[in-house]
Amino acid sequence: MAVMWHLSMLSVLILLEEPGGGAMTLNSTGLRQVWGRGAAAGGVPSHWRSRRSWVWNQFFVLEEYTGDEPLYVGKLHSDTDEGDGQVRYILSGEGATSIFSVDEYTGDIHAIRRLDREQQAYYTLRAQARDRRTDLPLEPESQFVIKVQDINDNEPKFLEGPYIARVPERSPVGMSVVTVVATDADDPTYGNSARLIYSILQGQPYFTVEPKTGVIRTALPNMDREVRDHFLLVVQAKDMIGQMGGLSGTTSVTVMLTDVNDNPPRFPRKSYQFSVQESVLPSAVVAKIRALDVDVGPNAEMDYRILDGDGLGTFSVLTNPDTQEGLIRVHKNLDFEKKSSYMLRVEASNRYVDARFLSTGPFSDVATVRLLVENVDEPPIFSSPISRMVVTEAAAVGTNVGSVLAQDPDPINSPVRYSIDRQTGGGQYFSIDSQSGVITTARPLDREVIALHNVTVCASESVDPSQVGKAVVLVSVTDVNDNAPSLAADYETFVCEDSEPGQVIQTLSAADRDEPDNGHHFLFSLTPEAAGNLNFTLRDNKDNTASVLTRRGQFRRREQLVYVLPVVISDGSSPPLSSTNMLTIIVCTCDGEGNRHACHQVQTPLQRVGLSATATAAVLTAVLMLLGVAVVLAAVRCRRREPLMIDDEREIRENIVHYDNEGGGEEDTEAFDMLALRHPNTSERTRPLDQNPAELHTRTPHSRTDRNRLLQDFIEGRLQEAELDPTAPPYDSLQTYAFEGTGSAAESLSSLNSLDSLSSFKSEQHYEFLREWGPRFRKLADLYGHHEGGGLSS
Repeated sequence: MAVMWHLSMLSVLILLEEPGGGAMTLNSTGLRQVWGRGAAAGGVPSHWRSRRSWVWNQFFVLEEYTGDEPLYVGKLHSDTDEGDGQVRYILSGEGATSIFSVDEYTGDIHAIRRLDREQQAYYTLRAQARDRRTDLPLEPESQFVIKVQDINDNEPKFLEGPYIARVPERSPVGMSVVTVVATDADDPTYGNSARLIYSILQGQPYFTVEPKTGVIRTALPNMDREVRDHFLLVVQAKDMIGQMGGLSGTTSVTVMLTDVNDNPPRFPRKSYQFSVQESVLPSAVVAKIRALDVDVGPNAEMDYRILDGDGLGTFSVLTNPDTQEGLIRVHKNLDFEKKSSYMLRVEASNRYVDARFLSTGPFSDVATVRLLVENVDEPPIFSSPISRMVVTEAAAVGTNVGSVLAQDPDPINSPVRYSIDRQTGGGQYFSIDSQSGVITTARPLDREVIALHNVTVCASESVDPSQVGKAVVLVSVTDVNDNAPSLAADYETFVCEDSEPGQVIQTLSAADRDEPDNGHHFLFSLTPEAAGNLNFTLRDNKDNTASVLTRRGQFRRREQLVYVLPVVISDGSSPPLSSTNMLTIIVCTCDGEGNRHACHQVQTPLQRVGLSATATAAVLTAVLMLLGVAVVLAAVRCRRREPLMIDDEREIRENIVHYDNEGGGEEDTEAFDMLALRHPNTSERTRPLDQNPAELHTRTPHSRTDRNRLLQDFIEGRLQEAELDPTAPPYDSLQTYAFEGTGSAAESLSSLNSLDSLSSFKSEQHYEFLREWGPRFRKLADLYGHHEGGGLSS
């Protein structure tokens, strides 16, 4: 009975047709009572269950069916179906009609398409039975599920591959490297389709993998990166627990061995030799050595140091951080004549040491470095690079100041010539003997102007003058008493009108540009002329100051506004120097406490505005300059208003007219300005253009002979200038002289004003004398000459 009950629960669903209605429902009806084993003797039922009025099989369907016919899934059946075809079965829901079909007469369900559980694992559908004639539901709609049953149709896949992993070299066996993970799309709850096993196809015997977890571990100890720095592994994942027929997938794993400091540095050679010029400057790199370390990164970083050798204080070594080279630098000047070679023992050691590998030996190496000094032609060297000398400022020109000494350090010991670099500030005041190096004064010295001269002395080889050595000579100029003392300031001294006799009105101090060894000691006094004045007196305080005192009281501004007191200041040296300084004392109106109220001198307008004497002089200079400019401008304007020409001896203007074609005569007036040929005197400017030239001719006071001689002398002078001047125009050019100057006996040479009348031309001008001057004036004579018949020559 219990077995039958379970079967009914798993495989049978019964729908009961209720009385009076055709609706299909899920309501249960009473079945026969099932008595349990532990029922009471009185027959009490132990379980009550109901049945449904229509049943079908439990629905499972395999995925990836490849048959030609639709795959049978299950069958729908109703108790109302008597097999006469009056019941019509209808299927709806997920995949109805597209994936699943139902025979409306028999209720058989088929899968008409291939199913894939990895895409959809189950389908929810609804079934209904209807009357074929009335299309009315015979029973209520019922919902059921079709599950897709999994098959092993998906291989494992490594979604995160390929892998790259790192592990330190010389790691122990069993150290975890990386974990690989594969996934299988099959159902992990059904069968072994998704149960995976990992294995290594490539990479043994260096690495292993745990079959179930996929953890890759080292399998060999002491793997050396310097021998092999990476490994390529191929890992397989197989489903079905690795059984035959299971599907598999692979991935690659690249394992990189990272470096550890397991190798010490080593020099390729045990000894090195380098050449160094003796002229190399301190701090220069003279040699490079390098120890090799097969490790990389920080494990290959090293430090160099000099252990011992005769060059320990002359050279040093440091590490180049980029190349890990040992840079040997010189610290002192080298001298081939003193020492020609040095020996050093240099050690290279790792900066970071792994204590695990110290048992293999020290992580350092030592090499010997020999440095050979090469001789070079060196410039002369002074016995002292800086010399100090002293000279008095009273020294005469040519006084011996001191001497310097330089020698050629080379074996040839070339003679040395001395000179002073004139580019330095003190080079102008001194000279040096080129042979002996004795320095003498070249100019008078003044300590108050320059107290310390910085002189650069040069020493050059006679054999090779390009080899020049230099030294500095500091010449201190000592003081002599050559400056008289003077008042330390421009004192503004005043005295009140109601001052009492013996009152101190000013305390004076002095200044002296000299600096005596024992300090200043000034003496103050009045000039003999001022010593007996009745107004003021001077008292020397014996402390380099003096006091001005009144001898009387009751000063009046209306009587005298300003007093001048001559003060004599002596420096007390031997011989003493003194100066007379004028102290101005102004009478002021004061209050009861001695404060000034009215204390003004008669001032100029510029002083009233607060300008000093220097500013006043500058203003006056500017005013005078402006006045000078105004005078010059006025003179230029007046000069412009004067006539252009005053007399013929001051200026003669020339118009040069070049004729390309001969002929034209006087009628050819288009090539030049006719107005420029007019006489620039007053009568010429006021004469009308139509005035008869004959009238001017009749007023000429001179004879024709004088006029011709004057013109001949003038032309001969111009001709002589043209012959001597290489830039003069050629002989066939015409020089027209526009202005002869006022008072000329020849009057005007132009006949432009007589072109309107041939008769007036005949009566005014005669140029026959031009033919007597030779062939050079023949052209001019032809232009201005007359035919015998009285016409113009052509």
